[in-house]
Amino acid sequence: MAIATMTTPLPISFFPFLLLIVTICFTICDANTNLLCIQSEIEALLKFKNDLIDPSNRLSSWVEGGDCCEWIGIVCHNSTGHVNQLHLAAPPLSAPDFDAPLAEREAYERSKLRGKINPSLLELKHLSSLDFSNNNFSSIQIPEFLGMLRSLTYLNLSYEQFQGGIPHNLGNLSRLHYLDLGGTFKHPTLLELHLSNCDLKDDPSSINANSTKSLLVLDISGNSFSSIPKSIFSLHGLLSIDLSGNSLEGPIPDNFGNTSFLEVLDLSWNHLNSSIPNSLYTLNRLQFLRLRDSQLQGTISSSIGNLSSVTHLELSENQLNGQIPLSIGELSSLNLFDVSENQVYGQIPLSIGKLSSLIFFDVSENNLNGQIPLSIGELSSLKFFDVSENQLNGTFPYVLDKWKVWKL
Repeated sequence: MAIATMTTPLPISFFPFLLLIVTICFTICDANTNLLCIQSEIEALLKFKNDLIDPSNRLSSWVEGGDCCEWIGIVCHNSTGHVNQLHLAAPPLSAPDFDAPLAEREAYERSKLRGKINPSLLELKHLSSLDFSNNNFSSIQIPEFLGMLRSLTYLNLSYEQFQGGIPHNLGNLSRLHYLDLGGTFKHPTLLELHLSNCDLKDDPSSINANSTKSLLVLDISGNSFSSIPKSIFSLHGLLSIDLSGNSLEGPIPDNFGNTSFLEVLDLSWNHLNSSIPNSLYTLNRLQFLRLRDSQLQGTISSSIGNLSSVTHLELSENQLNGQIPLSIGELSSLNLFDVSENQVYGQIPLSIGKLSSLIFFDVSENNLNGQIPLSIGELSSLKFFDVSENQLNGTFPYVLDKWKVWKL
């Protein structure tokens, strides 16, 4: 026997509601697939185009009334329609070979974008990637307003032939992960160059030192160099070099001995896997030497006493062995001495009592033995003293007060 199944019909009034849901769904889906560029951003891009000279008509698709998301070099966010990438690098596929006829190479150079870079780009508040590389902006400087594009994570201005210096406010781009300024250093009086955390690699073009002979401060820390760029050693006037946090592999070049004016050297957090070269001990103007956590081996040479100007000597977290040399007492300006977490053995030299400027002394986690020198009691400036996790013994001078930290 067949069993009849009863179904309760939906109320008539419910169908318009279902129809409304379907209509909204199709509207949203259709909007996403036919997303148009934001009008204010179209206007900003057209202003930007008007200040450019475009001999090859590369930006012919940039026209009034068009959808800028379809324009060459533009990438929009697929759900909001905001412009988030602007790629206007000279097409690498059209670049002639090095041995191409002169006329062909000259034609390629003439085809590059040039002119001015309009600050209307500031209207692109969601712009995360900007590439102007390999064009010809030799008549202008790098625009300072680029430092106000706070959403940028990628900025490539390499081989643009910009004039003048690099704007300091590029350092305001806190979200930036990639910065390429290769071939843009044309300022003969540039004093400081800070390119930390810019994803620079072992490319000789990354640092064009030949036109920056006046450079005093070079900071290329936090990048991906596996070797120290040789161009650095042609900058004989350098006062400060920071190469910390790269992937440098040893040995430390003896060329540092030629940087005779050097006051600051930081090679920390690398993979040097070598000893400290004698060339570093010849830098008698050096004030700050930081070689922390760089897989250093070997001993601390008695030549360390030649660093007559050093105030900060940090050698911690390495595999250094041998004894702390007696000549350490010759460093009359020394404020900080840190050789913790190494394999140093022997006694703490009595000569540390001569370090009248010493504030911080850390030799913890080594293999030191013997007595703690009573001469430590003569160090009136000392605030931090850590000799813990060694095999030291004997009495300790009673100079404790509430401002000092002692770890025994």
